[in-house]
Amino acid sequence: MPPAGCRRCAMLTAGTKANAQHPVEVHRWVEEGYSPLVFHRDWQVALLNWEPIFDSANLREIERHRQTDEVFVLWRGRALLFTANEAGIGLREMEPGVLYNVTQGTWHNLVATRDASFIIVETRDTHLHDTEIRPMTDGELAQLRAGLPPWAVPGA
Repeated sequence: MPPAGCRRCAMLTAGTKANAQHPVEVHRWVEEGYSPLVFHRDWQVALLNWEPIFDSANLREIERHRQTDEVFVLWRGRALLFTANEAGIGLREMEPGVLYNVTQGTWHNLVATRDASFIIVETRDTHLHDTEIRPMTDGELAQLRAGLPPWAVPGA
């Protein structure tokens, strides 16, 4: 059952619940943005579809989770996962079907094409209780933009 207070949970596309005759739940998310869909004890699985904040021209913020890792799987589109630390910005172009584990405490965000969609596995309710967001510095933004692949450059 989705947690109380999740603003996106009310927008879930109808899914089917498992029962004795059909022991498989089916969930779908077709809107923009993030939606946790499967919940089990201490973990959850979410779908994350492109939203305007993933256009490189709109990048302003970066996030981290202090208490958990976060696993991303790109399954459609193109995407760049980037991280930030004292050494600067790290860029990794994602491949569909590959697991990317962002370890706890790592500042990160995504740049993606409009057709991009991700599967995310993380500790349950991370999006409600363990997400810290901060503005990116001018230096971080400049370093990120300098390293963007051609498909991610606005107007290219």
